[in-house]
Amino acid sequence: MIGRLSGTIVAADAEGVVIDVNGVGYVVGVSTRTLAGLPPPGSAATLAIETMVREDAITLYGFLDATERAAFRTLLTVQGVGAKVALALLGAFSPGQIAAAIATSDAKTLTRAAGVGARLAARLVTELKGKPGFTGTEAIPAAVTVPVPPTDPLLADAVSALANLGYRRAEAEPALAAARRRLGDGATVEAMIREGLKALAR
Repeated sequence: MIGRLSGTIVAADAEGVVIDVNGVGYVVGVSTRTLAGLPPPGSAATLAIETMVREDAITLYGFLDATERAAFRTLLTVQGVGAKVALALLGAFSPGQIAAAIATSDAKTLTRAAGVGARLAARLVTELKGKPGFTGTEAIPAAVTVPVPPTDPLLADAVSALANLGYRRAEAEPALAAARRRLGDGATVEAMIREGLKALAR
């Protein structure tokens, strides 16, 4: 089983990253938060890895640190949460923010993650409350507050993701709105976040 990869990032997009380790390119799925925290292609990087083995595939998921990987593993223990939803949650919120929402039974906040409806959010709170890593004892806010989103649901999700990365809504929303216009009908939350981060880095 692969638990860690250190190498050079060859490519990175919303689908994940390709990291070259001694001439072998590993395709690794990552959350938008992890993607934003990685250096650009051509740079060295290290990822904590979760290996998932199925009859027809071996899939790697990468994380910036062991804490995020542990949160991913714990999220997967909830019925109805697969790797895609777990990554969506970790893209929208840090492990500490998820812990805060669970500790305060704030299921509504968790619905801000793509693919998480009210029922699943309620199940996350019920099943994870008191579990290691989700006890709410970390140095985190007492609750996760989510501002009133823009009318456009895609834009709302993208703004929320960048706000959770530490960007102010006042700077994130114009950059993402411009990205939304440029991308047009083909816009996705991941593409908007990627374009927005590029604009904010200038």
